[in-house]
Amino acid sequence: MRDRSQTTPIWQAIANALRSDLAEGRYGSGDKLPTEAALAARFGVNRHTVRHGVAALVSEGLVRTRRGAGAFVAATPTEYPLGRRVRFHENLIAAGRRPEKRLLALEERAATQGEAQALQVNVGEAVCAYHGLSLADGQPIAVFESLFPLRQLAGITAALEQLRSVTAALAHVGVSDYTRASTRLTAVRATATHALHLQVAEGDPLLRSSGVNQGLDGQPVEYGRTFFAGDRVTLTLEGQGEI
Repeated sequence: MRDRSQTTPIWQAIANALRSDLAEGRYGSGDKLPTEAALAARFGVNRHTVRHGVAALVSEGLVRTRRGAGAFVAATPTEYPLGRRVRFHENLIAAGRRPEKRLLALEERAATQGEAQALQVNVGEAVCAYHGLSLADGQPIAVFESLFPLRQLAGITAALEQLRSVTAALAHVGVSDYTRASTRLTAVRATATHALHLQVAEGDPLLRSSGVNQGLDGQPVEYGRTFFAGDRVTLTLEGQGEI
């Protein structure tokens, strides 16, 4: 007779099967695993048993779960340096990732007190606000808002709408180069809007980077606020800029 004490627990067999799927490349970095219902049907078990098996992969760091979203193959965090020359496309290409930016909204409005102070303009002065989504290999890693002083950078709104690249748009309006003057990092929780764009759960941890870029003459040309998905990006500090 077979010794039942030597039988592999079902949840462990499920974990082994999913581990083999990952090793064989059936699911890639950042991919969503099938739902608990689909896995339960595949293995002929209940959802609790599936949940136990997936939890084993989570404890090994192979899979991450997000409330209300499901289980995902753990992606290797993207290395993103913050220094005197912060360039989104260059940073991601250097990290071996495919960069992409999507325009969410573009508007001209009055600067708030904090924005005016950062850009060294008057409160209520017109600024261009560029709202966007940054992706690496098709996976959203950050949502951002970049502000530009319209008095100093006439035509920046049209340039951003056409070119989508901050560096290219600034060059189009006469800013041939720029460097980071200051950066401030803060841990925050995802709002409902952040969660929607970043495909995370509301309340998940994010890293907020607030920074000012200046032209060759030392005048601010951009004030940006970026919210990074905390488990998808490793921020590294470089250069002489103030952190």
